Amino acid sequence: MERVKLDFPAEAIIHRHPLTVRITDMNYGRHLGHDALVSLLHEARVQAFAALDLPEWDLHGYPSIVADLAVQYQSEARWPEALVIETAVPEPQGKALTVYQRVLTSDEKRIVATARVNQLLIDMKAGQPVEVPTPVKQALTQARGA
Repeated sequence: MERVKLDFPAEAIIHRHPLTVRITDMNYGRHLGHDALVSLLHEARVQAFAALDLPEWDLHGYPSIVADLAVQYQSEARWPEALVIETAVPEPQGKALTVYQRVLTSDEKRIVATARVNQLLIDMKAGQPVEVPTPVKQALTQARGA
């Protein structure tokens, strides 16, 4: 079986978001379920962009959509474990924002999962992806340098 292997770009971290595994996040295996992990990743991603005054639904005039998602599971998380999700966004290339996220235990001793999302910014009138606007690139560059 071929497994997904993601390399998290620590030099491109723009945000760290603390959260706790909720009882409703548990699956039948008594650990954090896939559906809940995707929701937690989305929450952390929205918080990361919001911290830069970049709501996902209006990135300088364009909403974003998720084009794909890859998740590499590395260990289990259980209720009521405290976690931190680090969000990293390397320099955008073309029409996509590649967003990496690493889920860690709050003491940072264990990686729970690493994920990569490719987001496209869409011109809703034309129904087509657009280049990442310069102000978005600038905000991300500033966040990586902070």
